[in-house]
Amino acid sequence: MLLAGLCTVDVVQRVADFPAPGEKVQSLAVDVAAGGPATNAAVTVAALGAEATLVTVLGAHPLAALARADLATCGVRVVDLAPGLATPPSVSAVAVRDHDGERTVVSRNAAAQADFPVPEPDLDGVSAVLVDGHHPALALKTARAAKERGVPVVLDAGSWKPVLDELLPLVDVAACSAHFRVPGPSLTARGVPVVITTAGPDPVRWSAGEDSGEVAVPAVAARDTLGAGDVWHGALAFAVAGLGNDVAGWVRHANEVAAERVRHVGPRSWTAAIRELGKGVR
Repeated sequence: MLLAGLCTVDVVQRVADFPAPGEKVQSLAVDVAAGGPATNAAVTVAALGAEATLVTVLGAHPLAALARADLATCGVRVVDLAPGLATPPSVSAVAVRDHDGERTVVSRNAAAQADFPVPEPDLDGVSAVLVDGHHPALALKTARAAKERGVPVVLDAGSWKPVLDELLPLVDVAACSAHFRVPGPSLTARGVPVVITTAGPDPVRWSAGEDSGEVAVPAVAARDTLGAGDVWHGALAFAVAGLGNDVAGWVRHANEVAAERVRHVGPRSWTAAIRELGKGVR
């Protein structure tokens, strides 16, 4: 699978409680890992047992080496579109609350990264692509190439971005949260065949043409919610590639994988636990 979008360096502090303004607290643990929607989705795909190629921007800054090493350990192949970029990669400062796994995130995302050339994506052997829209030119080129090849395009909608006006007609499956707001016509009216809406622990709703439904989310004790949405999207894309047109089956699989993720503490501790969940999909 090919996943195109943002890669950040996440500095994750686990805390007993979030500090008040002006307060200093000591963390219980600290992790450094690669993050970002497409990146965490790529880690998920690899953990489920499929080949995962992440197309992103990292550059030559020393911080980028941290993300690159983490992704290599996770079995993700990285295609860096700006390998000579001297500026730091996007960095996210994350705090995860110990007793319930809730998190806060402060991130610059891709806003400070300069334009870069985007080559034609290599889609040989690719059964699905996922784009997150954080690098607009990359998302558009990837989605157009996939559309021409008949490869399904999954969009991690996240928040509304200007590129979505042009990107949505190329998307086969758009997944968004209940907080996602579309200016003007709905995603369906904009030509997206399958629209899926998550709502945290509440059932996930989906619509595909005249069909629609909802799938319950497994009830688990959440220990760490960081990246859970990204993991859900990666598992969804994995299921789109392996389960035919079974939309309810896609959602059920993604729900199971994300539920397993939140049961584990830390940015990578969950990866081994989801391997079995991929075997019935490929």
